[in-house]
Amino acid sequence: MRKYKEKRTFSVEKIYCNMCGKEMTVVNGVIREGVLSVDKSWGYFSDKDGQVHSFDLCEECYDKLIGKFQIPVEIVKEKELI
Repeated sequence: MRKYKEKRTFSVEKIYCNMCGKEMTVVNGVIREGVLSVDKSWGYFSDKDGQVHSFDLCEECYDKLIGKFQIPVEIVKEKELI
């Protein structure tokens, strides 16, 4: 969950993990730790047609979530970090 200083500028003030409620580190609008941000626009053939769901997960909650998957996530090493 993100809290913005002003909606029209999209300057992030605070980010909270939607799963555990932890406040993530944000310095001058820059996220300073691992965060998974999801924005899902549901479409036809779903029970949520026309809805947009958004949430943020801290790295610890992400690890807990994917630990429950029957099929593991595919992990590929980045060749170059920017």
